[in-house]
Amino acid sequence: MRKTRGKTTKEKSKSKNIFLEIKGKNKDKEQKTKGFTLLYFIIAFVAIVAINSYFFKAEVRTVHYSEFKELITRGKISDLVIDTDTIQGTLTLDDGKKMKFLTSRVEDPDLVKDLQKNNIKFTGQYENKFLKAIFAWVLPFAIIILVWNLLMRRMGGAPSSVLNFGKSRGKIYGEDEIKITFNDVAGVDEAKEELKEIIEYLEYPQKFLDIGGKIPKGILLVGPPGTGKTLLAKAVAGEAKVPFFSMSGSDFVEMFVGVGASRVRDLFAQAQQKAPCIIFIDELDALGKARGMNPLSSHDEREQTLNQLLAEMDGFDTKTGVIIVGATNRPEILDPALLRPGRFDRHVLVDRPDIKGREEILKVHIRGVKIAKTIDLKVVAARTPGFVGADLANLVNEAALLSARKGKTSVTMEEFEEAIDRVVAGLEKKKRVMSKREKEIVAYHETGHALMAELLETTDPVHKISIIPRGIAALGYTLQLPTEDRYLMTRQELLDRLCVLLGGRVAEEIVFEEISTGAQNDLARATDIAKSMVKEYGMSEKLGHMTFEKERRPLFLDINPSFGGGKDYSEATAKEIDGEVRRIVEESYTRVKTLLTEKREALERVARTLLDKESIDGEELRAMLKENGTTNETDESGEKTD
Repeated sequence: MRKTRGKTTKEKSKSKNIFLEIKGKNKDKEQKTKGFTLLYFIIAFVAIVAINSYFFKAEVRTVHYSEFKELITRGKISDLVIDTDTIQGTLTLDDGKKMKFLTSRVEDPDLVKDLQKNNIKFTGQYENKFLKAIFAWVLPFAIIILVWNLLMRRMGGAPSSVLNFGKSRGKIYGEDEIKITFNDVAGVDEAKEELKEIIEYLEYPQKFLDIGGKIPKGILLVGPPGTGKTLLAKAVAGEAKVPFFSMSGSDFVEMFVGVGASRVRDLFAQAQQKAPCIIFIDELDALGKARGMNPLSSHDEREQTLNQLLAEMDGFDTKTGVIIVGATNRPEILDPALLRPGRFDRHVLVDRPDIKGREEILKVHIRGVKIAKTIDLKVVAARTPGFVGADLANLVNEAALLSARKGKTSVTMEEFEEAIDRVVAGLEKKKRVMSKREKEIVAYHETGHALMAELLETTDPVHKISIIPRGIAALGYTLQLPTEDRYLMTRQELLDRLCVLLGGRVAEEIVFEEISTGAQNDLARATDIAKSMVKEYGMSEKLGHMTFEKERRPLFLDINPSFGGGKDYSEATAKEIDGEVRRIVEESYTRVKTLLTEKREALERVARTLLDKESIDGEELRAMLKENGTTNETDESGEKTD
């Protein structure tokens, strides 16, 4: 049970009843349309034209006054309305049709006599010009203002939102609103230990101030996506019971220069008022990218926002109890000024969990799930190497959905196994129609991978082989699971892994004396391994212990940089690098071909079994190899050596 921490009355009063929401409103409203569109202006224009057309368009015939006098004598007019400036009435045409007419009034003392003489009915009317002006001008403008208010409300929740661009768009969570604690975070014990000091400072700041210690102004959580950086930051606020300001790095930057800097100032001003509190900036790399990193796409607004953040972090006093927590998976592109002491000076790694950490994370995620007593979470953790917290949460959810779909009352190990396959390899496509020839090629291809994984000493053992299509393009897969967590790889391990990748292509060549396009991804990965051995790891005897990789690759993202500074070695060296990469791949290919040719009988047997059953687990594969007398390349017992 978590120990309840006490606070002084003064500290409680500072952080009590904080349920304020910034004028930016909530995320749902922020996700609505924020831009002016031509449609609204068209609507307003059409409304004004319609109103004027309906009330004021003159659908009458205009006649001269002299013609009007003649029409009186001819008896062609009737029902006159005389006002101060005009005379309106009904005109009878020669064909008997009637229409409205209009003429300007002039000073004519004989007009009334002529009308009475010809027995024409007439009346006077006073024109209210003020009312006419209201309908002609005020009403259209009122419609425009109404549309404007509607736009402003959709932009930010208030008609004055256009004037509030510079206000912070973050959301404040009250001290009692965040229910997440360290009990909800698992697999990152070292990171939690680092952050416990921050919690203690927020609860008992005087303890540190009395001894003269200063708490770090900024804490940077770095790690791969999905490891729980945001969850960890919320847990710190939940444990410390302080207000929590949450924003994303992209919330600061707008199309208008100066808006981002203004939002930074407003955020820190609000934080000072609510201290002690935590400011959390997610995806900090969107805001704090190194200045001048890409001169071809300079962004003055982003750089001004970053400069303001640097100035604010220098300016505020740590004694106020405002702690800034940032999270990113791209620390290598952050501006050095942001990482120096006095700003984000404490870096906390939130790394991928090990097997024990994965087990602890699974225990957290199955709290609300009905699971069978036979489930062994240690086995599930062992079969999910490389999974982060988000992956494991998705795995548990997938298993629960599969169990419900089958009508079961609890989740069994069968659903977890199926969920692992679905997460790793994709959705199973049993109805995909494949020709007999294609199925044979896939079967031998996957068997080639599996045999190399079992024959070589340093490779991970095979967990499952399948020729059931999965995902977008996978026609089959061979799943290997490591027996332990590893953080280093030797040269021999890389070469063996390269051989496993080439096993599928070699098996096709041996059996069918032909090759297919199915090895495209295998060849790409094999080439990447060979290039890394030569260019990054210094594992080429010809080129020596040197590295030729100039570009700084992302630490936690498996992507290549969009552009780099170019190579800093000669064309002759580049030619040697290409030659070494080719040599490593060709030697590995020859090695694989020799091994699979020797084990041709085992290759045939496993492939035929795979065609019949469509999937084989690792234990069944090893039993068949043992019966066939196929042993490890360096171990005659038939078992892999540790």
